[in-house]
Amino acid sequence: MSMPPLEEAVSVDEAGIWDAEAIAQVAAATFPLACPQDAAEDDIADFIERTLSAEKFAEYLSSPERIVLEARAGEEIVGYLMAVDAAPEDPAIDAMITARPAIEISKLYVMPGHHGSGISAALMDAIVARAHTLGCVGLWLGVNQENTRARRFYEKQGFEVVGTRTFVVGAQTHDDFVMQRTLRRDAGR
Repeated sequence: MSMPPLEEAVSVDEAGIWDAEAIAQVAAATFPLACPQDAAEDDIADFIERTLSAEKFAEYLSSPERIVLEARAGEEIVGYLMAVDAAPEDPAIDAMITARPAIEISKLYVMPGHHGSGISAALMDAIVARAHTLGCVGLWLGVNQENTRARRFYEKQGFEVVGTRTFVVGAQTHDDFVMQRTLRRDAGR
């Protein structure tokens, strides 16, 4: 089944503190879709409550180290990307990242019904442009090893697997690939 191309009505902009509640709703609807099939519903709900609530997004949107981009179709937020402009806290991950300085893509989610429409690529283009503006030469992220759709998207976007990590959701530990993309220095917009 083929999805329609990105509609002109979709725009990507930096989110504001006033968007915290709407982005939290998108996060609550989309995060479970990226989890492995065997992830426990209670663990997913706990993660959403502790990490993806409107209050947490208000904190993220106020943090100088966070970049939160929103994709809108008309007035509705249909996707978002959250990035962290700081070195990885985990020394093992820090050692994997070779394209420096780098920005971590912490979250990139699009609402069901909008998958395959170019919104993820538009969000990626926007963070690449921001990375260039900030003088970064790399992007990195963690993606669940079972999430083949996301992995294929990131590979098409130029990301390569550079290692693995674990990611805790509630009481469960999941396996992620750590992926990195080196940005061309002359590609800034």
